Amino acid sequence: MTRLLRLEGFRVSFKRVHRIWREEGLKVRRKRKKKRSQGKAENSCSQLRAERRNHIWCWDFIFDRTTTGHSLKWLSIVDEYTRQCVTLDVSRSMTSEDVIDRLSELFVIHGTPGHIRSDNGPEFIAKAIQEWLELLSIETLYVEPGSPWQNGFAESFHSRLRDELLNMEEFESARHARAHAAAWREDYNGYRPHSSLGGLPPDEFALRCTDSATFATRTPLHQHSEERQVTQPVLS
Repeated sequence: MTRLLRLEGFRVSFKRVHRIWREEGLKVRRKRKKKRSQGKAENSCSQLRAERRNHIWCWDFIFDRTTTGHSLKWLSIVDEYTRQCVTLDVSRSMTSEDVIDRLSELFVIHGTPGHIRSDNGPEFIAKAIQEWLELLSIETLYVEPGSPWQNGFAESFHSRLRDELLNMEEFESARHARAHAAAWREDYNGYRPHSSLGGLPPDEFALRCTDSATFATRTPLHQHSEERQVTQPVLS
């Protein structure tokens, strides 16, 4: 720094610069280790497709604000096979502990998924969540960084959520947003027909899934080529 100042025409000594440097608490920035990417293209929804209910869930966060400017954090989880929105939670903030508590409740209600697909967001790669999912033998499918389309079901769901709810309503509080989220989710699951489901809403399609497709034993995705393939039920 003394040399740089002298090159710019300042007549300063090293001791004076060093004293000012220490008084201001300046220091050389430490080099940080680069984080190794945990995602890969092989985990994309176009490569690994859900073959039955509770086979693959996808989750993601989306953000909005109240009329007073406070942030709102929305967590969505979608079953990729039935297209059901398993949950649509909204709060001012969510920690990894909050996510684990919510997942525990959902597993009791809907059963345990074989895999969960997500991006590399800090909430999803949190060590606590990774260890907890591993303990339950739930495989995490992290998509390639910077490739949101590889988590296409979550992206498509959030596109509809943004267009039909977040951009259309003003939320006075997190409680107000939760009420709207519950109503929108009920309509999405129970009444909206999906062309990919033969024109059925997700709840109706899920009821028509055969027991064998719904409760098939979970196996790693790389072993699917050795399994008997489970097809989607024929719709009348």
